[in-house]
Amino acid sequence: MLFQEFSTYLQKIEQVSKRLEITGILRELFQVLVQDQDSEQLVLATYLMQGSLVPSYLSLEFQMSEKMLLKTLARLETKHGVARTKKVDNLFSEIEDSTFSNEEALEQELLLSYKKIGDIGELFVQILSKLNPSNSLSPPSIIETHQFLRELATTSGVGSQDKKIVLLANFLEKIDPLSAKYISRIILSKMRLGFSTMTLIDALSFVKNNAKSDSANLERAFFKKADLGKLAAAYLLEQANLSSEELLKTYQVEIGVPVLPVLCQRLNSAAEIIEKMGEVVAEPKYDGLRVQIHINHELFADSGLPYKAFTRNLEDVTHMFPELAQIATSLKVKNCILDTEAIALDKKTGKFLSFQETIQRKRKHGVADKANELPICFYAFDVILLDDLVLLDQELLERKSKLDNLLTDGQFLKKTSFSLISDPDKLKAFHEEQLALGLEGAVMKQKDSHYVAGRKSWRWVKIKEEEGSQGKLSDTIDCLMLGYYVGKGKRQAFGIGALLVGVLDKNESGDLLVRSLSKIGTGLTDEQFREVKNLADQHLSPNNQKPVFYDVNKNLAPDFWLEPYLVLEIAADELSKSPIHTAGVALRFPRLVRIRYDKKFEDATTVEELSSIHIAL
Repeated sequence: MLFQEFSTYLQKIEQVSKRLEITGILRELFQVLVQDQDSEQLVLATYLMQGSLVPSYLSLEFQMSEKMLLKTLARLETKHGVARTKKVDNLFSEIEDSTFSNEEALEQELLLSYKKIGDIGELFVQILSKLNPSNSLSPPSIIETHQFLRELATTSGVGSQDKKIVLLANFLEKIDPLSAKYISRIILSKMRLGFSTMTLIDALSFVKNNAKSDSANLERAFFKKADLGKLAAAYLLEQANLSSEELLKTYQVEIGVPVLPVLCQRLNSAAEIIEKMGEVVAEPKYDGLRVQIHINHELFADSGLPYKAFTRNLEDVTHMFPELAQIATSLKVKNCILDTEAIALDKKTGKFLSFQETIQRKRKHGVADKANELPICFYAFDVILLDDLVLLDQELLERKSKLDNLLTDGQFLKKTSFSLISDPDKLKAFHEEQLALGLEGAVMKQKDSHYVAGRKSWRWVKIKEEEGSQGKLSDTIDCLMLGYYVGKGKRQAFGIGALLVGVLDKNESGDLLVRSLSKIGTGLTDEQFREVKNLADQHLSPNNQKPVFYDVNKNLAPDFWLEPYLVLEIAADELSKSPIHTAGVALRFPRLVRIRYDKKFEDATTVEELSSIHIAL
């Protein structure tokens, strides 16, 4: 398939907002791709749909800023003889018109246009449409475009920025404006197509069944191996003769590809947990960074290392933790996958440090210095694969037994202790004991539970925050930041005075909605306001338009709308009924606990989850 044809499908998706319509267009695109019977093309196209060259768990960044893309357009305009008129001072300090064709003048004009449009892709369409470059008689295919983009992303060394600009400018002359639109967005990782992983999975099912009948099995397969490209190729081409049930059995965990993690549900008390779950495995809940460690003594081909590490959001953090080298050496196994919590320790006292301090270990530069400053320990609480044996369907206590035999506590890796508890009073005491140690309390697990990703049923549960520990509510709330208000007084000086936050919901058709929950103008320090403002400005909505799936009363419209990205953990004293906030309730006395750098917007609290939190009537 030509990339130009691929781009027309992306444009169709961008022009609709209903999930079923998007699913239908994706189904049609997959059907056309399948006709070529080319697994490589199908895999790469699936990645490109998501605005990436590689699956989400791999890191391949272009290292190209918006400024570099504007410079590329300026260079292309210069080549095509575009000139600009600019007012300048002559030798006699008189203002006169002078015609310039230099890139600096062109860049400034392009920057003004970009600020007005708010979308780099639309700017590329405008400029290339006016230049009308002589397109190649053989426009590039999806595979050829991917090869070019990979070359662009991997160009490095002295003068690499200028090399990238030249490469991109030359390639733009071979393609149509619509293709350029999506290539520019892929480079900046801002596709703005409005569909999720689950929508893509539904679209795969629709290709074969014209219905979502295979979606549940495909989702479970994706949980095992978080690579949509590989799943699409297996389901539609390589094992197309298998039913989804049969595919689920053959599509297995792969060392080096993250397994989606199990997440916790929440219940109000120890008594409620024991009543619902019976005897439970109770463990400390560390306030750290969830890290899945893959050990492979045959070495990973892409890095030459015997280990990999991924966060709960599937981010590759292998090179951020040099301690993993010693861990890999100490484990006498062919391969394994461990589920762990990484937590920073005080060098002098050995005590646990806060999440805000632990998160400082996530960095690309100065890794060794920060590792020396903030030593870290990985607390392993589960094993997913051991010596090629997949353990997902084994009961938790069986997995615990294998973990116990595998690990001996060392400096950087320790086993997470646990207790079997069936008495609510003992469970409450265990939870309070962990809180006294500076942890987040306890996490409880069904002792016979399998390893199933996400918040499925009541396999893993945590006790909500003790009332009054963070606020008077029974728990904190992970809110999505929808926008911000400029503010007045001293806050006007740094451009932000209040935040608008919301929670997730779905409409009757199953389409995503984000409903407003609170306007937060107090409870943040000046430094927190500045930090939030800096992050928010990296995700401003194009043309300052409200995203279509935000359900917000017009009277609450912020000065600046944001695309869905930033998750804030909020504490409050009450949830009260609200006639203006579309979640139906609002927060009283909200305050920021922390920015959840480790969470995607899809992990925000839902309206349904709010219903379990005490509401002030």
